[in-house]
Amino acid sequence: MFPETNGRTGRWVKWVRRQLLGCLLLALPVVDAIGQDVIDPEARTVVQASGFLDMYYGFDFNQPASNTRPDFLFNHHRHNKIHANLALLQLHLDQDRYRANLGVMGGTYAQRNLAHEPKLLRHVYAANMGVALNQRSSLWLDVGVMPSHIGFESAISADNPTLTRSLAAENSPYYLAGARLSWDASPNWQFAALVVSGWQRIRPATGNSLPGVGTQVTYTLDARFSLNWSTFIGTDDPDRNRRLRIFNNWYGTFQATDRLSLFAGFDMGMQQTAKGSSAYDVWFTPVVIARYRFADKWHLALRGEYYADPDGVIVAPETGQGFSVVGLSANIDYAAFRHMLCRMEARWLGSNDAVLPRREAMARDSMAVIGSIAVRF
Repeated sequence: MFPETNGRTGRWVKWVRRQLLGCLLLALPVVDAIGQDVIDPEARTVVQASGFLDMYYGFDFNQPASNTRPDFLFNHHRHNKIHANLALLQLHLDQDRYRANLGVMGGTYAQRNLAHEPKLLRHVYAANMGVALNQRSSLWLDVGVMPSHIGFESAISADNPTLTRSLAAENSPYYLAGARLSWDASPNWQFAALVVSGWQRIRPATGNSLPGVGTQVTYTLDARFSLNWSTFIGTDDPDRNRRLRIFNNWYGTFQATDRLSLFAGFDMGMQQTAKGSSAYDVWFTPVVIARYRFADKWHLALRGEYYADPDGVIVAPETGQGFSVVGLSANIDYAAFRHMLCRMEARWLGSNDAVLPRREAMARDSMAVIGSIAVRF
């Protein structure tokens, strides 16, 4: 059923096997109920199957020769072709004292964003289990592959205020693998601590034996106001030239009026210039999004953002001059039906350096239009 493996890769693949098989075993008693909720009144157990499909067409007016938009974009990045950005099937199990999630995926997001993972793992969206550590079920330990604790945007486009992801989201982890301890301290405060295999990695970087750690603090005043601070400390290098990476993500979501929502985020990271060095390379990115409901089924969103990575830690253009890009976008959404969302976005990116593909060369700016139809089921 699975290919034979050995060494460090083998250990991690076997670990993922155990998570996948465990989730499947938990689901076996209710496999005949796929597509609907199953509720046991005594145990208060819910098992649910769900799916998501995001089909899109994008046209980049630079018309890149590879039909692929810039390397630092991982979602909706194909030019002049109809593609599935994300096709996702998930199985969820929830009970007062334990839970599990299994998700498998396909699409251009999976092909591009997990290209560095072993082939077996490139279609794993989630494979995790959790157990409550106290009677109130406010303290949980989850292990496996899970969504990242960083940022307010996810791989599921319909959950985000804009169709395409911000530069901040595209260049920070979408997923992590390891263990997460989370605590709902009160209705207003939530805390989490993580030990993970690395910076957006299921399998650790080749030659790296140092796990990464992360934290998360969330304050939620009510449904209209929340603040979040997430961190990552670790490395993406092998042990022989290990450089420490420290990353902070701050964001807030605000419901200014019944029709207007605001999202603001700021990321700052720093990485040692060399192993053991006291000098650090720094990158940062702010993003602001306003989303306005102007009719029952219609939304408009505007985004402004900037990504500065002068030393090329995360994004390293061939120019060798570092990376600095500003972005503006306008988004219109139409919720045609309860489980369907139609979206259209125009996005402009600009830079002082020629870092954006244009036909056979590079350019200082680009303009693209992307349309999407997303369905939940």
